[in-house]
Order: sequence, then C-alpha cells, then structure tokens
Amino acid sequence: MTSDPEPGPGRPAEPGANAMTDRFRRVGERILDALLEDDPEWASQLGDARFADRLTDRSEEADAARAGLLADALGALDEIDDTLLPPDDRVDLETLRLRVSADLWRDTELRPHTWDPLASLPGEAFDLLIERDGTPPADRLTALAGRCAELPGRLETARARLGSGPGMPRVHAETAAARARGLAGMLARLEEAPGAPLEREPALRGRVEAARDEAAAALLGHAVWLSDRAEAADADPRLGERGYAARLWYELDCEITPDTLLVRAESDLIALEERIAELAAEHEGRPRRPGQAREVLDRIAAERATGPGTGRDVRAVCEEALEHLRARVPEAGIATVPELPVRVAPMPESRRGAAAGYCDPPGPLAPRTGEATVVAVAPPPDDWPEERRRSFHREYSVPMLREFMAHEALPGHALQLAHAAGRTGGGTRIRLALRSGPFVEGWALHAETLLAEEGWGLPEREEREVRLMNLKMRLRAAVNAVLDVRVHAHGMTEGEAMRLLVERGHCEEAEAAGKWRRALLTSGQLATYQVGHAEVAALAADLAAARPGTPRVRLGDALLSHGCPAPRHLRTLLGL
Repeated sequence: MTSDPEPGPGRPAEPGANAMTDRFRRVGERILDALLEDDPEWASQLGDARFADRLTDRSEEADAARAGLLADALGALDEIDDTLLPPDDRVDLETLRLRVSADLWRDTELRPHTWDPLASLPGEAFDLLIERDGTPPADRLTALAGRCAELPGRLETARARLGSGPGMPRVHAETAAARARGLAGMLARLEEAPGAPLEREPALRGRVEAARDEAAAALLGHAVWLSDRAEAADADPRLGERGYAARLWYELDCEITPDTLLVRAESDLIALEERIAELAAEHEGRPRRPGQAREVLDRIAAERATGPGTGRDVRAVCEEALEHLRARVPEAGIATVPELPVRVAPMPESRRGAAAGYCDPPGPLAPRTGEATVVAVAPPPDDWPEERRRSFHREYSVPMLREFMAHEALPGHALQLAHAAGRTGGGTRIRLALRSGPFVEGWALHAETLLAEEGWGLPEREEREVRLMNLKMRLRAAVNAVLDVRVHAHGMTEGEAMRLLVERGHCEEAEAAGKWRRALLTSGQLATYQVGHAEVAALAADLAAARPGTPRVRLGDALLSHGCPAPRHLRTLLGL
C-alpha cells in the first residue's frame, strides 16, 4: 500500500478528533488508494485518472499479490476499535470492510477469471476514453494508447487462464465474443469520437493509431477464439446455493438468506399483481376479470409502440421524456434538483448483452468539468429476427420509456448520483467510491413511484398508462428477485423462467429472453431492486415520522445527503 495520505475530500480532519478516528481515516484512505491503484479500470470509472494509461493485471501472479493486499487490508481494519469511532466513520469502516471482503471472496473462491471471459474484457476502460469528452484530448489519447498497448497481452493472459480453467458457460463466451467485436469496432471508429481528439492532437495520431490497430486486431482474434469454443462451452453459469448465498450477502449488505428473499419477493409479487389488476380495470373502465391486466398492457404496448413505422424513435421519446421531467420533477418536490446536464446516447457495443440501458454519471472522484451524465439505451441487436425486434419496441413503448427515464435520469439515478457526488453535500471519499447497489436501485424505484403517484402532469389517460408502467416496473423488481434466487440457488430452467417473466411479469418475449440471459450472466444484482426499494421506502417513512412537518423535498434531500451507503448504514447516519 502507499504511504498515509492526507484526509480525503468531503471530510477534512476535525480539530481534536480522537486518535482512533485519525488512525482509521489514514488507514481507510491508504486502503482505498491501494484498491484504486490495483484496479485502474475501476479507478477510471470513478474519475481517478492517475492510472488511466494502464489495465488491471489479471495474471495468476497478480491474483496472488491481490489476495495478499486484501488480507493485509482486512487485518488493518480489524485493528480499528469501531466503538471509539463516530457514526460517520463507523459506517465508512463497515463499508470498506465489506468491499475488501467481497473482493477477497471473489478472487479466492469465485475466481471468475478462470471461467468467465467477460471478467477479462476491459470494455468500460475504453468506453470512458472514447465515448466521453471530459478530459483534455492529449491526456485522453495518451491514456488510450497506453491501454491499447497493454490489451493484446491482457487477452493472451485471459486465454491462458480460461483454457486451463474449469470451462466456460456458453452464454458468457457468446456475449464476450460479441462485446470484443463491438470494442474492436469502437476502436476502428476512433476518428468519430466525441471532441475529435485525433484532430485536436495530430502529433499523437501515429502513436495512437498504431496501438489502436494492434489492439483491434487482438480483440477480433480473441472474439474468434471465444466463438470457436462457444459451441462446446457447457459449464453451468449458476453459482449454486452456497456460492449464491455468499454473493447475496456481499451484494445486498444485509442479513437476508436466499430463501427469505424468495418468500418476500413472491409475497410482493402477489400484492403487486392485485394492484395492477385494479388499475387495469380502472383504465379500461370495466369490471375486473381474469386476464384483464395482460390485455390492457398488451393494448398499450401495441398502440404506443416505438420503432420503425410508428413515428416514435426510442431515443427521441427518451429525450422528450427527459425534457418533461426537467420541468416536472422540481414541481413534485421529491428532492432538490441541482444544475444537472443529462444526455441520452446509444449504449456502446462493448457493453451490450445484459441490460437495456443504464445511467453513467461523471466519476465521483473526477474534477468538476460540467461533463454530462449519460443515459445509455441499447437498440435491439441487428441479428434479431423482425418479430423479436417488434417485441422489443412493444415492451419499450412510450409510457414505458417515460418510466425508464424517471428511473435512470430524474428523479432516479442521475439525480441521486449528483447528490452523492457532492453537488448538494454528498458523502465521504470512501462512500463516493463504494456505492451500495440496493440504495442506488432502491432510491430510483422509490423516486419514480413517488412521481407516478404525484402525477406527471399529463392527460388523465396517459397518467394511468405511466402508473401502470410504474406498477409493471415494481412487478419486474419482484420477478427479478425470484428469478435471481431460483436460477442460481434452485436450478430454474429457461422454460420456467420464460413462463414467470411472460405470464406474471407481463414481459414481451424479447424482454423475457434478455432477462433470462442477464440472470445467467450476473448474480445478486437483480435482487437489489426489490430489496433496495423495500428498504428505502421504509427509511423514507421512518424519517417522515421522526421529523413531522418537514417538507418532503427536505426529507428527500436528507436521504440523499450521505452518498450511496447501504440502507442499514443510512439509518445510522440519519439517527433512525
């Protein structure tokens, strides 16, 4: 680890702070810096550019060194007496301990680099340098050249480890091959990068293009290697009961077993099915009957579909929804809306294959440059048959894309992450770097639900459509959790998953197929929506009860004023 740094931004040393507090802050900063230096790609995502010209070493020797670093870090944290720390530092201690423990478990128990080819593909490391224009072009190109130069060796190491490992799951091999080809294509189109860095720094063109061409060729060769092995790749992507229970603990940071989660999610699913049935009957203006909710949702999907021939382009609908939200969310009083540039963009090919979209804010450790938060949307793949593409555009109809933008942009992720990055207070450096998935996803679902209940300011029929989509999103969160547990801990089959997603989740076939794939490619993350929403909604209710008479906007600001801690830690920070 590096030498002790000064206290990090967001939390200067307090006059008269006790010795244990001073000690923890030095140790915590030292450990965080060591983790960032060991994983340059993660550091870049957070906006720390110190290692931007490097890729993470994924060799066996590096794994052994990393395990030693993590074990030493845990030992150093265990020497801190948390009873002598104030609540803020105690939360940081537990947050950092969880991250170090999770990394150690991943590298010594799960060992993804021996069986998961996606773990070795540094797509996001290049996306940030190619697609984002937040750093000076010379720095951007120098970093890109350095990473391109390291990429062929990185992929050679990956093939050696995967070739001698326990075997790859087919879905992982296929997805990794597609992403490798997508990243090669992105490198080939470097001249089209935002900000035109090659034009602005012509002296670097030769160096960058030589490294770029070698990296692109290596990626295409790696894609061929993966594709050649995908047909015979038959490893099971499921973690099994023991592995999944560990993953769930590290992902959720709360004491809930897979079976308890399953019971809660199935109970929520039943309750939400009842609510969506009631609203569907109201929307149709007829008494309730079996199958009515699906009929109403199908009718909305058909009448309000996006895509070719409808006059409703997905990106344009998202941009229109964003503009509406910019005006409506401050009126709704869910939380303070800071000056917040947000733009909608196609998802880079190197990151497709798991989700339909995501929110990508500027790194919380980066200097403030006014760079926009990006809401990325993945178009349906070109190789999909026409019916599956139409199914995608029915799923992502106008009201569903409105709800999607409320989740990803305002008042969801973009708003919450702007608060977390310190634009209205924020958390400490440790909490800037270490985000809780349940809190991040829980806030987005909680906030979009508040907006749906408050109203978008749309005509009455369109309001009901958005409320139906909100209930469908919440239904999807419960289904996500059921799917995650049953796939990884109970061996759920594809047929069983598709029936759950289509019949009870009201998903279109394309959405269901994508969610099945996502469940195989990931573990634990799909459970963060249901668990996080339940915990954040309970926190909001308890905070309102503890602070009667406080305007809702101030309550929302309080929930967002401590970064992205796990909900259980936010209770501590709020004094609940």
